[in-house]
Amino acid sequence: MHRRSSGGDATGGTTNCVRNDARATHFASFVTHSLWEHRFSRGRDLCQLACKESKRMFGRLPGRGQVNNTAYYEMLGVSRDASLEEIKKAYKRLALRLHPDKNPDPDTQEKFKELTVAYEVLSDPEKRRIYDEFGEEGLKEGGGMPGFRDPMDIFEALFGGGLSGRSRGPRKAEDVVHPLRVSLEDLYNGKTTKLAIQRKRVCTACNGSGASSDAPRNASFSCSGCRGTGMEVRIRQLAPGMVQQIQSVCSECSGSGRAIPRKFQCQACKGERVIEDRAIIEVNVEKGMSHGQKIVLRGEADEEPGVEPGDVVVVLQQKPHSVFQRQGSTLIMEQPIKLVEALCGVCFSVRTLDDRTLVVRSRPGEVIDGTMPLKAIAGEGMPIYRRPTQHGVLIIKFKIEFPRYIDLKYRPALEEALGQRCVEPMLDGVDDSEKEEVELIDFDESQLRAGMEEGPREVYDTDDDHGANGIPGGAQRVSCAQQ
Repeated sequence: MHRRSSGGDATGGTTNCVRNDARATHFASFVTHSLWEHRFSRGRDLCQLACKESKRMFGRLPGRGQVNNTAYYEMLGVSRDASLEEIKKAYKRLALRLHPDKNPDPDTQEKFKELTVAYEVLSDPEKRRIYDEFGEEGLKEGGGMPGFRDPMDIFEALFGGGLSGRSRGPRKAEDVVHPLRVSLEDLYNGKTTKLAIQRKRVCTACNGSGASSDAPRNASFSCSGCRGTGMEVRIRQLAPGMVQQIQSVCSECSGSGRAIPRKFQCQACKGERVIEDRAIIEVNVEKGMSHGQKIVLRGEADEEPGVEPGDVVVVLQQKPHSVFQRQGSTLIMEQPIKLVEALCGVCFSVRTLDDRTLVVRSRPGEVIDGTMPLKAIAGEGMPIYRRPTQHGVLIIKFKIEFPRYIDLKYRPALEEALGQRCVEPMLDGVDDSEKEEVELIDFDESQLRAGMEEGPREVYDTDDDHGANGIPGGAQRVSCAQQ
Protein backbone atom coordinates (compact mmCIF):
# COMPACT_ATOMS: atom_id res chain seq x y z
CA MET A 1 0.00 0.00 0.00
CA HIS A 2 2.79 2.32 0.85
CA ARG A 3 4.61 1.69 -2.42
CA ARG A 4 1.41 2.11 -4.40
CA SER A 5 0.70 5.27 -2.49
CA SER A 6 4.21 6.52 -3.11
CA GLY A 7 4.00 5.53 -6.72
CA GLY A 8 0.65 7.22 -6.99
CA ASP A 9 2.05 10.38 -5.43
CA ALA A 10 4.99 10.36 -7.81
CA THR A 11 2.71 9.88 -10.74
CA GLY A 12 0.45 12.65 -9.49
CA GLY A 13 3.46 14.95 -9.03
CA THR A 14 4.64 14.23 -12.55
CA THR A 15 1.17 14.89 -13.87
CA ASN A 16 1.00 18.20 -11.97
CA CYS A 17 4.37 19.26 -13.40
CA VAL A 18 3.22 18.43 -16.89
CA ARG A 19 0.03 20.37 -16.31
CA ASN A 20 1.98 23.38 -14.97
CA ASP A 21 4.31 23.27 -17.97
CA ALA A 22 1.33 23.06 -20.29
CA ARG A 23 -0.31 26.00 -18.56
CA ALA A 24 2.91 28.03 -18.77
CA THR A 25 3.31 27.11 -22.44
CA HIS A 26 -0.31 28.03 -23.07
CA PHE A 27 0.17 31.40 -21.37
CA ALA A 28 3.37 32.17 -23.30
CA SER A 29 1.63 31.21 -26.53
CA PHE A 30 -1.33 33.40 -25.59
CA VAL A 31 0.85 36.47 -24.90
CA THR A 32 2.95 35.97 -28.06
CA HIS A 33 -0.15 35.49 -30.19
CA SER A 34 -1.74 38.58 -28.64
CA LEU A 35 1.32 40.70 -29.35
CA TRP A 36 1.46 39.61 -32.98
CA GLU A 37 -2.26 40.35 -33.37
CA HIS A 38 -1.97 43.86 -31.92
CA ARG A 39 -2.12 45.53 -35.35
CA PHE A 40 -5.59 44.06 -35.86
CA SER A 41 -6.95 44.92 -32.41
CA ARG A 42 -6.43 47.61 -29.86
CA GLY A 43 -3.31 47.18 -27.81
CA ARG A 44 -5.08 48.27 -24.66
CA ASP A 45 -7.55 45.38 -24.82
CA LEU A 46 -4.73 42.88 -25.46
CA CYS A 47 -2.81 44.15 -22.46
CA GLN A 48 -5.87 43.84 -20.24
CA LEU A 49 -6.60 40.33 -21.52
CA ALA A 50 -3.00 39.28 -20.93
CA CYS A 51 -3.13 40.58 -17.37
CA LYS A 52 -6.39 38.77 -16.65
CA GLU A 53 -5.08 35.53 -18.16
CA SER A 54 -1.94 35.79 -16.05
CA LYS A 55 -3.94 36.39 -12.88
CA ARG A 56 -6.22 33.43 -13.67
CA MET A 57 -3.27 31.05 -14.17
CA PHE A 58 -0.69 32.28 -11.70
CA GLY A 59 -2.65 34.55 -9.36
CA ARG A 60 -0.57 37.65 -10.12
CA LEU A 61 0.28 40.14 -12.84
CA PRO A 62 3.16 39.55 -15.27
CA GLY A 63 6.60 40.14 -13.86
CA ARG A 64 8.85 43.14 -14.26
CA GLY A 65 10.31 41.96 -17.54
CA GLN A 66 6.90 41.88 -19.21
CA VAL A 67 5.83 45.50 -18.63
CA ASN A 68 7.12 48.92 -19.51
CA ASN A 69 7.97 50.57 -16.21
CA THR A 70 10.48 53.12 -17.50
CA ALA A 71 8.31 55.41 -19.67
CA TYR A 72 7.52 57.85 -16.84
CA TYR A 73 11.19 58.13 -15.90
CA GLU A 74 12.13 58.75 -19.55
CA MET A 75 9.39 61.35 -19.86
CA LEU A 76 10.89 63.31 -16.95
CA GLY A 77 14.46 62.63 -18.06
CA VAL A 78 15.56 61.02 -14.76
CA SER A 79 16.97 57.64 -13.80
CA ARG A 80 14.92 54.95 -12.03
CA ASP A 81 16.78 55.53 -8.77
CA ALA A 82 16.21 59.32 -8.86
CA SER A 83 15.29 60.97 -5.59
CA LEU A 84 12.02 62.82 -5.03
CA GLU A 85 13.90 66.13 -5.17
CA GLU A 86 15.40 65.23 -8.56
CA ILE A 87 11.98 64.22 -9.89
CA LYS A 88 10.43 67.47 -8.66
CA LYS A 89 13.24 69.55 -10.20
CA ALA A 90 12.89 67.75 -13.56
CA TYR A 91 9.13 68.29 -13.58
CA LYS A 92 9.48 72.00 -12.82
CA ARG A 93 11.93 72.49 -15.68
CA LEU A 94 9.78 70.67 -18.24
CA ALA A 95 6.46 72.07 -16.98
CA LEU A 96 7.66 75.65 -17.46
CA ARG A 97 8.54 74.86 -21.07
CA LEU A 98 5.35 72.94 -21.89
CA HIS A 99 2.86 75.07 -19.94
CA PRO A 100 -0.32 75.82 -22.00
CA ASP A 101 0.06 79.58 -21.37
CA LYS A 102 3.39 79.53 -23.23
CA ASN A 103 2.53 76.85 -25.81
CA PRO A 104 -1.08 76.94 -27.07
CA ASP A 105 -0.35 74.12 -29.52
CA PRO A 106 -2.66 71.11 -28.76
CA ASP A 107 0.22 68.61 -29.06
CA THR A 108 2.23 70.54 -26.48
CA GLN A 109 -0.76 70.72 -24.13
CA GLU A 110 -1.14 66.95 -24.41
CA LYS A 111 2.53 66.48 -23.51
CA PHE A 112 1.97 68.71 -20.47
CA LYS A 113 -0.87 66.45 -19.30
CA GLU A 114 1.24 63.29 -19.80
CA LEU A 115 4.14 64.92 -17.96
CA THR A 116 1.86 65.70 -15.01
CA VAL A 117 0.58 62.12 -14.91
CA ALA A 118 4.16 60.84 -14.77
CA TYR A 119 5.07 63.28 -11.99
CA GLU A 120 2.04 62.42 -9.85
CA VAL A 121 2.88 58.70 -10.02
CA LEU A 122 6.61 59.03 -9.33
CA SER A 123 6.15 61.59 -6.54
CA ASP A 124 3.84 59.22 -4.62
CA PRO A 125 5.86 56.44 -2.88
CA GLU A 126 3.09 53.83 -3.08
CA LYS A 127 2.18 54.55 -6.71
CA ARG A 128 5.85 54.57 -7.64
CA ARG A 129 6.35 51.16 -5.99
CA ILE A 130 3.43 49.68 -7.96
CA TYR A 131 4.65 51.29 -11.18
CA ASP A 132 8.21 50.00 -10.70
CA GLU A 133 6.91 46.46 -10.22
CA PHE A 134 3.96 46.23 -12.59
CA GLY A 135 4.04 49.36 -14.81
CA GLU A 136 0.99 51.44 -15.63
CA GLU A 137 -1.21 48.37 -15.97
CA GLY A 138 -0.42 47.56 -12.37
CA LEU A 139 -1.72 50.97 -11.34
CA LYS A 140 -4.96 50.35 -13.24
CA GLU A 141 -5.44 46.79 -12.02
CA GLY A 142 -4.58 47.68 -8.44
CA GLY A 143 -6.84 50.72 -8.32
CA GLY A 144 -3.91 53.09 -7.99
CA MET A 145 -4.86 55.04 -11.08
CA PRO A 146 -8.52 56.05 -10.63
CA GLY A 147 -8.08 59.47 -12.20
CA PHE A 148 -5.45 62.14 -11.66
CA ARG A 149 -5.74 65.70 -10.46
CA ASP A 150 -5.96 68.64 -12.82
CA PRO A 151 -2.44 69.28 -14.20
CA MET A 152 -2.89 72.99 -13.43
CA ASP A 153 -3.49 72.17 -9.75
CA ILE A 154 -0.17 70.34 -9.52
CA PHE A 155 1.65 73.09 -11.44
CA GLU A 156 0.27 75.85 -9.21
CA ALA A 157 1.06 73.84 -6.08
CA LEU A 158 4.72 73.78 -7.11
CA PHE A 159 5.03 77.32 -8.50
CA GLY A 160 2.58 79.14 -6.25
CA GLY A 161 0.23 80.34 -8.96
CA GLY A 162 -0.21 80.47 -12.72
CA LEU A 163 2.66 80.93 -15.10
CA SER A 164 1.64 84.46 -16.08
CA GLY A 165 0.16 85.57 -12.75
CA ARG A 166 -3.24 84.29 -13.76
CA SER A 167 -5.63 83.82 -10.86
CA ARG A 168 -6.92 80.35 -10.23
CA GLY A 169 -10.25 79.68 -11.80
CA PRO A 170 -11.93 77.60 -14.47
CA ARG A 171 -10.00 76.79 -17.60
CA LYS A 172 -10.77 78.84 -20.68
CA ALA A 173 -11.79 77.66 -24.13
CA GLU A 174 -9.74 78.74 -27.14
CA ASP A 175 -10.17 82.23 -28.60
CA VAL A 176 -11.34 82.71 -32.18
CA VAL A 177 -9.72 85.37 -34.42
CA HIS A 178 -11.76 87.14 -37.14
CA PRO A 179 -10.23 89.72 -39.54
CA LEU A 180 -12.47 92.70 -40.36
CA ARG A 181 -11.77 94.94 -43.36
CA VAL A 182 -12.61 98.59 -42.72
CA SER A 183 -12.19 101.83 -44.70
CA LEU A 184 -10.29 104.89 -43.53
CA GLU A 185 -13.67 106.62 -43.24
CA ASP A 186 -14.79 103.90 -40.79
CA LEU A 187 -11.73 104.50 -38.62
CA TYR A 188 -12.27 108.28 -38.77
CA ASN A 189 -16.00 108.35 -37.99
CA GLY A 190 -16.44 105.10 -36.06
CA LYS A 191 -18.79 102.33 -37.09
CA THR A 192 -20.92 99.51 -35.71
CA THR A 193 -20.98 96.42 -37.91
CA LYS A 194 -22.39 92.91 -37.60
CA LEU A 195 -20.36 89.72 -37.79
CA ALA A 196 -21.76 86.20 -38.35
CA ILE A 197 -19.89 83.43 -36.52
CA GLN A 198 -20.21 79.67 -35.95
CA ARG A 199 -19.52 78.54 -32.41
CA LYS A 200 -20.18 75.76 -29.88
CA ARG A 201 -22.41 76.47 -26.89
CA VAL A 202 -23.32 74.35 -23.87
CA CYS A 203 -26.46 72.32 -24.58
CA THR A 204 -29.39 73.85 -22.71
CA ALA A 205 -31.50 70.70 -22.99
CA CYS A 206 -29.18 68.71 -20.72
CA ASN A 207 -27.30 71.63 -19.08
CA GLY A 208 -24.06 70.31 -20.51
CA SER A 209 -24.30 66.83 -18.99
CA GLY A 210 -24.83 65.05 -22.29
CA ALA A 211 -27.37 62.72 -20.66
CA SER A 212 -31.11 62.54 -21.18
CA SER A 213 -33.64 63.16 -18.42
CA ASP A 214 -34.33 59.42 -17.98
CA ALA A 215 -30.65 58.58 -17.37
CA PRO A 216 -29.70 57.35 -13.87
CA ARG A 217 -29.07 60.38 -11.68
CA ASN A 218 -25.91 59.19 -9.95
CA ALA A 219 -24.36 57.46 -12.96
CA SER A 220 -20.80 58.65 -13.62
CA PHE A 221 -20.71 57.35 -17.21
CA SER A 222 -16.98 56.79 -16.86
CA CYS A 223 -15.37 55.77 -20.15
CA SER A 224 -14.68 52.03 -20.14
CA GLY A 225 -11.84 52.43 -22.59
CA CYS A 226 -9.69 54.62 -20.34
CA ARG A 227 -11.50 54.07 -17.01
CA GLY A 228 -12.18 57.77 -16.70
CA THR A 229 -8.56 58.90 -17.01
CA GLY A 230 -8.90 60.29 -20.53
CA MET A 231 -5.72 58.43 -21.53
CA GLU A 232 -5.28 55.07 -23.22
CA VAL A 233 -2.28 52.76 -23.51
CA ARG A 234 -1.30 51.07 -26.76
CA ILE A 235 1.21 48.25 -27.16
CA ARG A 236 3.53 48.27 -30.15
CA GLN A 237 5.90 45.41 -30.94
CA LEU A 238 9.39 46.61 -31.84
CA ALA A 239 10.90 43.14 -32.31
CA PRO A 240 10.15 39.58 -31.25
CA GLY A 241 9.95 39.62 -27.47
CA MET A 242 10.29 43.44 -27.32
CA VAL A 243 7.26 45.72 -27.03
CA GLN A 244 6.70 49.43 -26.45
CA GLN A 245 3.93 50.95 -24.36
CA ILE A 246 2.53 54.23 -25.77
CA GLN A 247 0.19 56.53 -23.86
CA SER A 248 -2.17 58.85 -25.74
CA VAL A 249 -5.56 60.57 -25.51
CA CYS A 250 -8.42 58.09 -25.36
CA SER A 251 -9.98 57.66 -28.80
CA GLU A 252 -13.38 56.73 -27.37
CA CYS A 253 -14.00 59.76 -25.16
CA SER A 254 -11.51 62.23 -26.73
CA GLY A 255 -9.84 62.70 -23.37
CA SER A 256 -12.99 63.65 -21.45
CA GLY A 257 -13.06 60.41 -19.45
CA ARG A 258 -16.83 60.08 -19.99
CA ALA A 259 -18.81 57.92 -22.42
CA ILE A 260 -22.61 57.97 -22.24
CA PRO A 261 -24.49 54.94 -23.62
CA ARG A 262 -26.60 55.81 -26.65
CA LYS A 263 -29.90 55.07 -24.90
CA PHE A 264 -29.08 57.64 -22.22
CA GLN A 265 -27.70 60.33 -24.55
CA CYS A 266 -29.35 63.74 -24.81
CA GLN A 267 -31.26 63.93 -28.10
CA ALA A 268 -30.31 67.57 -28.67
CA CYS A 269 -26.52 67.21 -28.44
CA LYS A 270 -26.19 63.42 -28.98
CA GLY A 271 -24.17 63.13 -25.79
CA GLU A 272 -21.59 65.73 -26.93
CA ARG A 273 -22.71 68.21 -24.22
CA VAL A 274 -22.37 71.11 -26.69
CA ILE A 275 -24.33 72.14 -29.79
CA GLU A 276 -23.43 74.14 -32.90
CA ASP A 277 -24.71 77.70 -32.78
CA ARG A 278 -24.79 80.45 -35.42
CA ALA A 279 -24.73 83.93 -33.95
CA ILE A 280 -24.74 87.51 -35.21
CA ILE A 281 -22.58 89.71 -33.00
CA GLU A 282 -22.03 93.47 -33.11
CA VAL A 283 -18.55 94.93 -33.45
CA ASN A 284 -18.08 98.55 -32.38
CA VAL A 285 -15.24 100.24 -34.30
CA GLU A 286 -14.37 103.35 -32.30
CA LYS A 287 -13.07 106.64 -33.72
CA GLY A 288 -9.31 106.73 -34.06
CA MET A 289 -8.75 102.98 -34.11
CA SER A 290 -5.92 101.84 -36.35
CA HIS A 291 -4.90 99.06 -38.70
CA GLY A 292 -4.09 95.84 -36.84
CA GLN A 293 -5.87 96.89 -33.65
CA LYS A 294 -7.79 94.13 -31.84
CA ILE A 295 -11.34 94.29 -30.53
CA VAL A 296 -11.99 91.57 -27.93
CA LEU A 297 -15.56 90.31 -27.45
CA ARG A 298 -15.47 88.46 -24.14
CA GLY A 299 -17.13 85.05 -23.95
CA GLU A 300 -18.51 85.09 -27.50
CA ALA A 301 -16.49 82.10 -28.79
CA ASP A 302 -16.86 78.38 -28.02
CA GLU A 303 -18.23 77.09 -24.72
CA GLU A 304 -17.49 73.84 -22.90
CA PRO A 305 -19.02 72.49 -19.68
CA GLY A 306 -16.99 73.62 -16.70
CA VAL A 307 -14.79 75.82 -18.88
CA GLU A 308 -14.81 79.59 -19.26
CA PRO A 309 -16.02 80.57 -22.77
CA GLY A 310 -13.41 81.73 -25.25
CA ASP A 311 -13.24 85.24 -26.72
CA VAL A 312 -13.84 86.45 -30.26
CA VAL A 313 -10.86 88.61 -31.26
CA VAL A 314 -11.61 90.95 -34.19
CA VAL A 315 -8.50 92.27 -35.98
CA LEU A 316 -9.02 95.47 -38.01
CA GLN A 317 -7.56 95.56 -41.53
CA GLN A 318 -7.60 99.00 -43.17
CA LYS A 319 -8.26 99.19 -46.90
CA PRO A 320 -6.09 101.56 -49.02
CA HIS A 321 -7.50 105.06 -49.59
CA SER A 322 -7.40 106.92 -52.90
CA VAL A 323 -6.46 110.33 -51.40
CA PHE A 324 -5.09 110.01 -47.88
CA GLN A 325 -2.34 108.05 -46.23
CA ARG A 326 -2.29 107.61 -42.47
CA GLN A 327 0.59 107.72 -40.01
CA GLY A 328 -0.77 107.53 -36.48
CA SER A 329 -3.03 110.56 -36.00
CA THR A 330 -1.54 112.32 -39.06
CA LEU A 331 -3.12 112.31 -42.52
CA ILE A 332 -0.98 112.92 -45.61
CA MET A 333 -2.17 113.87 -49.09
CA GLU A 334 -0.45 114.93 -52.31
CA GLN A 335 -1.63 118.00 -54.25
CA PRO A 336 -0.30 118.84 -57.74
CA ILE A 337 -0.02 122.58 -58.50
CA LYS A 338 1.24 124.64 -61.43
CA LEU A 339 4.34 126.82 -61.30
CA VAL A 340 2.23 129.95 -61.43
CA GLU A 341 0.31 128.69 -58.35
CA ALA A 342 3.53 128.00 -56.51
CA LEU A 343 4.68 131.55 -57.25
CA CYS A 344 1.43 133.50 -57.09
CA GLY A 345 -0.67 131.50 -54.62
CA VAL A 346 -2.83 128.38 -54.54
CA CYS A 347 -6.52 127.79 -53.98
CA PHE A 348 -8.11 124.32 -54.02
CA SER A 349 -10.65 122.23 -52.11
CA VAL A 350 -10.27 119.05 -50.03
CA ARG A 351 -13.07 116.57 -49.29
CA THR A 352 -12.59 115.32 -45.73
CA LEU A 353 -13.25 111.82 -44.38
CA ASP A 354 -16.36 113.05 -42.55
CA ASP A 355 -17.74 114.53 -45.80
CA ARG A 356 -16.88 118.20 -45.21
CA THR A 357 -15.28 120.49 -47.82
CA LEU A 358 -12.18 122.50 -46.94
CA VAL A 359 -11.17 125.49 -49.10
CA VAL A 360 -7.39 125.80 -48.92
CA ARG A 361 -5.63 129.09 -49.74
CA SER A 362 -2.03 130.16 -49.37
CA ARG A 363 -1.15 133.48 -47.76
CA PRO A 364 -0.87 136.45 -50.16
CA GLY A 365 2.63 136.76 -51.56
CA GLU A 366 3.70 133.36 -50.20
CA VAL A 367 5.78 131.20 -52.53
CA ILE A 368 5.71 127.42 -52.25
CA ASP A 369 9.32 126.34 -52.42
CA GLY A 370 10.05 123.16 -54.36
CA THR A 371 12.76 122.17 -51.89
CA MET A 372 10.29 122.14 -48.97
CA PRO A 373 6.84 121.59 -50.50
CA LEU A 374 5.06 120.63 -47.26
CA LYS A 375 2.24 122.53 -45.59
CA ALA A 376 -0.09 121.49 -42.77
CA ILE A 377 -3.63 122.15 -41.58
CA ALA A 378 -4.05 121.82 -37.83
CA GLY A 379 -6.92 119.75 -36.44
CA GLU A 380 -7.82 118.04 -39.73
CA GLY A 381 -5.99 114.77 -39.16
CA MET A 382 -7.31 111.55 -37.60
CA PRO A 383 -9.18 111.66 -34.30
CA ILE A 384 -7.07 110.39 -31.40
CA TYR A 385 -8.27 107.04 -30.02
CA ARG A 386 -10.30 107.37 -26.82
CA ARG A 387 -10.04 111.20 -27.23
CA PRO A 388 -12.29 111.70 -30.28
CA THR A 389 -12.56 115.49 -29.88
CA GLN A 390 -8.82 115.85 -30.48
CA HIS A 391 -7.36 115.46 -33.96
CA GLY A 392 -3.93 115.30 -35.53
CA VAL A 393 -2.76 117.39 -38.49
CA LEU A 394 -3.35 117.11 -42.23
CA ILE A 395 -0.10 117.38 -44.18
CA ILE A 396 -0.29 118.51 -47.81
CA LYS A 397 2.65 117.60 -50.01
CA PHE A 398 2.73 119.88 -53.06
CA LYS A 399 4.00 118.58 -56.37
CA ILE A 400 4.97 121.52 -58.58
CA GLU A 401 4.38 121.02 -62.31
CA PHE A 402 6.73 123.11 -64.47
CA PRO A 403 5.78 124.24 -68.02
CA ARG A 404 7.62 122.64 -70.90
CA TYR A 405 8.16 125.92 -72.82
CA ILE A 406 7.57 129.67 -72.32
CA ASP A 407 6.73 132.04 -75.14
CA LEU A 408 9.64 134.46 -75.62
CA LYS A 409 7.31 137.45 -75.63
CA TYR A 410 6.56 136.81 -71.94
CA ARG A 411 10.20 136.65 -70.96
CA PRO A 412 10.70 140.38 -70.36
CA ALA A 413 7.69 140.49 -68.03
CA LEU A 414 8.94 137.43 -66.13
CA GLU A 415 12.41 138.94 -65.81
CA GLU A 416 10.92 142.13 -64.52
CA ALA A 417 8.85 140.25 -61.91
CA LEU A 418 11.40 137.66 -60.92
CA GLY A 419 14.63 139.56 -61.39
CA GLN A 420 17.26 139.76 -64.10
CA ARG A 421 18.77 136.53 -65.28
CA CYS A 422 22.42 135.95 -66.16
CA VAL A 423 22.83 136.50 -69.90
CA GLU A 424 26.59 136.11 -70.20
CA PRO A 425 28.86 134.39 -67.67
CA MET A 426 31.80 136.36 -66.34
CA LEU A 427 34.89 134.95 -68.05
CA ASP A 428 37.69 137.32 -67.20
CA GLY A 429 40.92 136.54 -68.99
CA VAL A 430 39.36 134.06 -71.44
CA ASP A 431 39.82 134.84 -75.13
CA ASP A 432 36.78 134.57 -77.40
CA SER A 433 38.56 131.98 -79.52
CA GLU A 434 38.79 129.72 -76.51
CA LYS A 435 35.07 129.83 -75.76
CA GLU A 436 32.67 127.23 -77.15
CA GLU A 437 28.89 127.45 -76.85
CA VAL A 438 26.75 124.30 -76.53
CA GLU A 439 23.03 123.57 -76.37
CA LEU A 440 21.10 121.64 -73.68
CA ILE A 441 19.05 118.67 -74.92
CA ASP A 442 16.60 116.27 -73.26
CA PHE A 443 18.24 113.34 -71.54
CA ASP A 444 17.00 110.42 -69.43
CA GLU A 445 18.59 107.75 -67.30
CA SER A 446 18.08 104.99 -69.87
CA GLN A 447 20.53 106.75 -72.19
CA LEU A 448 23.02 107.00 -69.34
CA ARG A 449 22.74 103.26 -68.64
CA ALA A 450 23.16 102.49 -72.34
CA GLY A 451 26.35 104.53 -72.44
CA MET A 452 27.74 102.78 -69.38
CA GLU A 453 26.99 99.32 -70.80
CA GLU A 454 29.06 100.05 -73.93
CA GLY A 455 32.17 100.14 -71.79
CA PRO A 456 35.40 102.10 -72.37
CA ARG A 457 36.13 103.35 -75.89
CA GLU A 458 39.18 102.38 -77.89
CA VAL A 459 41.85 104.97 -78.55
CA TYR A 460 40.95 105.37 -82.22
CA ASP A 461 37.15 105.54 -81.78
CA THR A 462 35.71 108.70 -83.29
CA ASP A 463 33.20 111.11 -81.84
CA ASP A 464 30.88 110.30 -84.74
CA ASP A 465 30.01 106.97 -83.10
CA HIS A 466 29.19 108.34 -79.68
CA GLY A 467 28.32 111.98 -80.14
CA ALA A 468 30.07 114.93 -78.65
CA ASN A 469 31.95 114.26 -75.41
CA GLY A 470 31.09 110.54 -75.61
CA ILE A 471 27.38 111.07 -74.79
CA PRO A 472 24.95 109.15 -77.04
CA GLY A 473 23.07 111.58 -79.21
CA GLY A 474 25.41 114.36 -78.10
CA ALA A 475 24.82 118.06 -78.56
CA GLN A 476 25.90 119.87 -81.70
CA ARG A 477 28.84 122.19 -81.50
CA VAL A 478 27.94 125.77 -82.33
CA SER A 479 30.53 128.47 -82.94
CA CYS A 480 30.17 131.68 -81.02
CA ALA A 481 28.85 134.63 -82.91
CA GLN A 482 31.36 137.45 -82.94
CA GLN A 483 30.15 140.54 -81.20
